[in-house]
Amino acid sequence: MNETFVTLSGWLGGDVTVREAAGVPVATFRVASTPRRYQRRTDSWEDGDTQWYAVNAWRALAENCDRSLRRGDPVVVHGKLSAHVWTNKAGLEVTTFEIEAAFVGHDLNRGTSSFERRKPAASPDRATADPDAEAAATTEGATVQAA
Repeated sequence: MNETFVTLSGWLGGDVTVREAAGVPVATFRVASTPRRYQRRTDSWEDGDTQWYAVNAWRALAENCDRSLRRGDPVVVHGKLSAHVWTNKAGLEVTTFEIEAAFVGHDLNRGTSSFERRKPAASPDRATADPDAEAAATTEGATVQAA
């Protein structure tokens, strides 16, 4: 089965809600994305139809979304897209779009943000570990700039 991955930018429609499923946290929130197109004939920008997406984020991403995102924030979401067709109370067929998020962040085209690295929970095995070796393993393959 082919899965469709999408990246969208939009605005958080409400605060993040967190629940547990199978013992792990799941954050749920909605994102509104409105395309803008330049119209040559009118020499102006016009908004298209707003599309709403339900987003689910699991585990650590769920906790980080809950701590970081607030209603109205500009966000970028990347993940697996699925469409669900159902019939509403009026008997109309409705299609809803849902994204299982792999990555979520603030849209820095629309503002600034600060980053706080998540501290892992201390465990007995990690307490005696060499912090320099751990830092080297964490940054392996990444470029790190010191201020």
